[in-house]
Amino acid sequence: MPRNIKLVIEYDGTDFKGWQIQPGLRTVQGVIQDAIKQLTGEDVRLKAAGRTDSGVHAICQVANFFTESKMSTEEMHRALNAILPGDVAIISVEEVDEKFDARYSAISRRYRYTILNRNYPSAIMRNFVYFYPEPLDAELMNKAIKVLEGTHDFSSFRRSGDERSPTRTVIEAKCWREGDLVRVEIEAKSFLRGMVRAIVGTLLMLNKEKPEDPAARMKEILDARDRSAAGPSVPPHGLCLIKVRYPGEEE
Repeated sequence: MPRNIKLVIEYDGTDFKGWQIQPGLRTVQGVIQDAIKQLTGEDVRLKAAGRTDSGVHAICQVANFFTESKMSTEEMHRALNAILPGDVAIISVEEVDEKFDARYSAISRRYRYTILNRNYPSAIMRNFVYFYPEPLDAELMNKAIKVLEGTHDFSSFRRSGDERSPTRTVIEAKCWREGDLVRVEIEAKSFLRGMVRAIVGTLLMLNKEKPEDPAARMKEILDARDRSAAGPSVPPHGLCLIKVRYPGEEE
């Protein structure tokens, strides 16, 4: 019987055209599947918890695949990291129950968007933060984003072409400052395409507007159910998948 192997993966998304395999393009899924084939001789299909867009990073992407290989998980872990390029690392390899599915077994995903908020950019962090020199009021932004917690129609933050139901459940949403960095984190059961980047862009729009009641203004945008009511999306490189939760795991 084939073994079900769970991978926890970290990657720098800068030079990838996203997670999902695309003919002729460098993708995270494609690079890892090629490494597995080199190791086992098998053409496997990786299933991931989150199909990140081009330029988006991950520090704990989760994926699984089935294999006939008898190689130990320890040996597989060492070998995959020896084969993979430097912008992808396998954090752990684990054999799991055949029913485990990295995508459908997950109960939530957490993304973090990081903004560098000062008057000069960073040469070191440039691929991982969005440089925004205008002053940001993280407290105002936090009041606004809290409105998005719960189950809502997120059409105002949906990318065109996404035909799935716009109803999503946000478990937690918050914004805070750490020195020159402003962080936005959102945990949800699932996300619409481009949803997090549209929400962050809307927070920046509200920061410029400086409404007397940020929560009421965000609710107005949410209730409009119209993408044109929200702010423009921010670039992908400030976004990172930081956590995927499964049943039985501690928060």
